[in-house]
Amino acid sequence: MTHIATDKVNIPQTAEKAFTFLSDFNNFKSLMPPQVTNWQSTEDTCSFTINNMATVGMKIVSKEPFSKIHIKSDGGKVPFEFTLDVLITPDGDAASIGQLVFDADIPIFLRPMVEGPLGNFFNLLAKKMAEIK
Repeated sequence: MTHIATDKVNIPQTAEKAFTFLSDFNNFKSLMPPQVTNWQSTEDTCSFTINNMATVGMKIVSKEPFSKIHIKSDGGKVPFEFTLDVLITPDGDAASIGQLVFDADIPIFLRPMVEGPLGNFFNLLAKKMAEIK
């Protein structure tokens, strides 16, 4: 099992506002780094291509208001299934803390090739969460 937890980031919004923003995949496009192309989304699903990697599909499967969004792989051409949790913790009256937690059963022969790029990708997304307005 591959487990990647990003650094915790400060979000200059309440947990409610951050949760509302991150609960809609249509808003995720603004968080994506330049190497993400072919972005398509609805409120609960998205698909995109990461340059030199694969097409990824994801679906929001559950939401715990203002604290957790549980996402699973859904389609795409990734050779393994995964989950991604968006964790949000209140931090005072006007801010919150965000973190992404990725878990996957990546075949052992693929781990050396994908763990580093995936860790970098999720840390970039987490850093962009700090820019939520």
